[in-house]
Amino acid sequence: MNILILIKLLVAHIIGDFFLQTDTICKGKSSTGGRRLIYLTIHSGINAALAYLLVGMWECWLIPVVVFITHYIIDYVKSCANRKDTGVFIIDQFAHITISVLLWAWITELQLCLSADWLSDYRIWVVAVCYLLVLKPSSILLETFIAKWTPKENEKNSLPNAGLWIGYLERTLILTFMFVGCMEGIGFLLAAKSVFRFGELTKAKEVKTTEYVMIGTLSSFTIAILLGTVALRVLGN
Repeated sequence: MNILILIKLLVAHIIGDFFLQTDTICKGKSSTGGRRLIYLTIHSGINAALAYLLVGMWECWLIPVVVFITHYIIDYVKSCANRKDTGVFIIDQFAHITISVLLWAWITELQLCLSADWLSDYRIWVVAVCYLLVLKPSSILLETFIAKWTPKENEKNSLPNAGLWIGYLERTLILTFMFVGCMEGIGFLLAAKSVFRFGELTKAKEVKTTEYVMIGTLSSFTIAILLGTVALRVLGN
C-alpha cells in the first residue's frame, strides 16, 4: 500500500502540471509583477488540491501545504530563469518528483494509513502514470529536443497540432501493444507510418525533412517503449 501513495502523488503532479496547466496559466507565470504571483498561486493550489484529493489521507493536512509551498518555489525559480529548453524542463520535473518522493518517504515513516480504498491495486496506478506520461509530458520533452532541427517550412505545410496528436496516438498504441503482449503491433505501426510518409521521404531534395521525421519518430517510439518496459518490470514484480 505504501507504494500506492507515491504513485498517487505522481499522478496528481502529472495531471496538475500538464493537463490542468492551461496556456493562460503558463503565460501568466512567465509575466512580471503581481500577475505572475497570482498565476503561480493558482497553479500551485491546483497541484496541492489534487495531491490531497488523490492520496485521500484527510487527516494529513501537511500534504497540500508541502505540495503548495514547494511547487510555488520551484515554479517561481523556473519563471525567473525565463528559459524554455530540455535542460530546464528536466531539472524542473526532477525537482517536483524529488519532492513527491520525499513527501512519500515522510508519510511512510509516520505509518499513516490510507483512508480511501478505491483503486487500491497499485498496478492500475502504474498503468495510469504511463499513459499520462506518453501524452503531454512526452510531447513537451520531444518538442524541446527536436526544436533545433524543425524545418521552418514544415509549419506552413502541416495541419495545426497534427504532429502533436499523431505523437499522442502512436505512443498510446505502442504502450497498449506492450501491455497486451502484442509486440508485433509496434512493428506494424512503424511500417504503416513509413508507408504514409513514403512519398515525401523519397524525394532527394527533402533530406532534411526525412531526417527530421526519423528523429521525431524514433524519439517518440523510444520514450513509449522505455516506459512500457519499465512498467512491465514493475507489474511483473
